[in-house]
Amino acid sequence: MRLQCEVEVLSRLLPSCGLRGRGRAARALLSLGRPPGQRGVCLLVSTARDRPGARYQLRENIEQFFTRFVEEGKATVRLKEPAVDVCLSKANASNLKSFLSAVRLAHQGTNVETLPLSALVPAKASEVEKPKMKMIITSRKEYPLTKNFPYSLEHLQASYCKLARIDMRMLCLKKLRKLDLSHNHIKKLPATIGDLVCLQELHLQDNHLESFDIALCTSTLQNSLQFLDLSQNKMKALPVQFCQLKELIHLKLDDNELIRLPFKMGQLSQLRFLSAARNKLPFLPSDFRKLSLESLDLFGNPFEHPNPLVPDIQLKIPLTLLESAARATVNYRISYGHHLLPSHLCDDLDMSKACQCGRACLSSFIQTTVTMNLHHVAHTVVLVDNMGGTEAAVLCYFCSLTCYSQFLDKHLQSNR
Repeated sequence: MRLQCEVEVLSRLLPSCGLRGRGRAARALLSLGRPPGQRGVCLLVSTARDRPGARYQLRENIEQFFTRFVEEGKATVRLKEPAVDVCLSKANASNLKSFLSAVRLAHQGTNVETLPLSALVPAKASEVEKPKMKMIITSRKEYPLTKNFPYSLEHLQASYCKLARIDMRMLCLKKLRKLDLSHNHIKKLPATIGDLVCLQELHLQDNHLESFDIALCTSTLQNSLQFLDLSQNKMKALPVQFCQLKELIHLKLDDNELIRLPFKMGQLSQLRFLSAARNKLPFLPSDFRKLSLESLDLFGNPFEHPNPLVPDIQLKIPLTLLESAARATVNYRISYGHHLLPSHLCDDLDMSKACQCGRACLSSFIQTTVTMNLHHVAHTVVLVDNMGGTEAAVLCYFCSLTCYSQFLDKHLQSNR
């Protein structure tokens, strides 16, 4: 009987035994068998460094089993002679249970004829080699239909496979750092992608995506995702919660149908590379001014020509009690949450707009667009159009007629 897993052999008398190596478990093949000319059953532990392996007698030689985490593929077998702990990890839980059961029977002296023994021969290099970290699939023929993906994968690419949905087997690969599903037919993202706690890069270009799930924005991806490519899809907008992915450094949104960018873009404080070329953006959100980018590409968007003299006035005078209370909550940074306020009020507060004076406004405001030179937010700017322009329209909000009048005076003076 054989079991592949990671093994660390720790001596209870010495600091460590040979398998520990740099304080880490080594990939190993465990074999259960009877050496020629002997009656008892042995445990053979073979690693890449020691393929002939180390042998341990089992009959009446086990002091204790530690199986509390066996469902997670972990267990420890404590031997009497030598005084070592054989620590197993990253094993298939079902196989591990069967193996431990056989080890227990061998310890009890069960008739060897009834045990599932294997030949005690040196392990092959392929059986104890370093776990597979990277897997690249570039055609439907190469896609594994009957075999599982290696549990150890950190980089998985499955492109040009005509996938209509994300394979749920991929979502069990908890060590994934890079997932590339570009050039497929994926229409929707499952919320369980957020369970990939180590995921740093997600490539989804050239699919059929129409939306980005809010659940992904509030998942553990907030703390890990640094690169996201959503280009060449069919998205018209991204949710406000998208800006909770605060570790994003590189964001690609080219060749979609975006009519607006997320309202709170300024919250993406780590963002350095942004491309949203060839969309349908008429203007940029007010929060866009807070970005500090190395590279920005907004080529091919139909940015409108700003006209601050024709504002959109949604100002209610006098202010409603709700507006006044909401403004005070934001301006004085009063804590709020779903445990204190109805959810729709929390959503309204989250969507508050910032006036040029620094104060907040919610549903009562004056809105207009102004021209912004994109070099104010990015070191390198791809031309917005074929005319050599690097300017775009950006939204601007005012909490009162006074603030709008002051802005208008400055605008008219600067254009004289």
